[in-house]
Amino acid sequence: MILGVLKDDDDRVALTPDVVQKLTEFHEIWIESGAGASAFYADSLYTDVGATIASAEEVLTKANLLVRIKPPSTGALQQLGASSVVISSFQPFNNPEIVEQLSQYPLTVFSMDMLPRTTLAQDKDVLSSMASMAGYRAVLEAATHLPRYFPMLTTAAGSIPPAKVLILGAGVAGLQAIATAKRLGAVVEAFDTRPAVREEVQSLGAKFVEVEGATDDKDAGGYAVEQTEEYKQRQQALIAEKSAKADVIITTALLRGKRSPILITKETVENMKPGSVIVDLAASGGGNCALTKDNDTIQYQGVTIVGDSSLEAKMPMHASQLYAKNIFNFLKILTKEGELTIDFENPLIDGACLIHEGQSHFKVPQ
Repeated sequence: MILGVLKDDDDRVALTPDVVQKLTEFHEIWIESGAGASAFYADSLYTDVGATIASAEEVLTKANLLVRIKPPSTGALQQLGASSVVISSFQPFNNPEIVEQLSQYPLTVFSMDMLPRTTLAQDKDVLSSMASMAGYRAVLEAATHLPRYFPMLTTAAGSIPPAKVLILGAGVAGLQAIATAKRLGAVVEAFDTRPAVREEVQSLGAKFVEVEGATDDKDAGGYAVEQTEEYKQRQQALIAEKSAKADVIITTALLRGKRSPILITKETVENMKPGSVIVDLAASGGGNCALTKDNDTIQYQGVTIVGDSSLEAKMPMHASQLYAKNIFNFLKILTKEGELTIDFENPLIDGACLIHEGQSHFKVPQ
């Protein structure tokens, strides 16, 4: 089988040279020239491990299986041969018309964001890989904008108290944000609707903030779930109280296929300390802060609000490396000795498949 990789829409690349080296045992790899350059993987690193460097047109003509991080363009899909396979992240819940659009092509399409988030999927879970990096980067972004130190300092000129950081959502991104903020010396509190994460939060040295009566989210696939209006009111009151004392807030709550829940109202921002920073990782879903603008950094009454759902792309070298390893592990169940073996009895393959040979295979998780 010939695997093709095109330049992506940000600085990451879908396959890195270390993974290509492993794949060449059973596959021929064609890489678009310059595809890895922005992630500091030169073409020569790919040719050294047996890949072929070519133009985008040549890659699309040769490839039986195309791998990308962001969905390929319509033009790229049209150039692929019949029965080709595409692996990317199409996010059908946020872009429901994508399944019908993809059905126009005689292709088989897998969306990595649709993998069931189970123990078996952990080494293939691109959402977790990227969320971990985003949580780490969010703290660094906050530290860059914050006009003060994170750690407590005692100097000849006097003492400086540590920054107070509030993390909203203790999933993969939130837990990494907690760990990073603690390493920088901040005092950290974390809120989550799931009481089950209390021990994880506390094990990282943060204080767990809880509102009683949350709706169970065990079947939500790692996403937040819609809560009752009564719960939301109590939640917002507590968050407003904590926000007034915080120097940094990092929000991570996304609802699959719905607008991100508003956790920080305009009034809450107005009561925050001047110089405070909010980093909103749920910006692509509208944001957890009412004032968030996706892909933009704004100031409102002295508070800096960073709206960015793709912070992992600012660390393209390791983001590419983790994504490539996720793809490698997925290919291990999708192929056998270089041949495609689509087994829909495997829940990971079944769950990730959007289109099979031009027909919709999209299944909404229950």
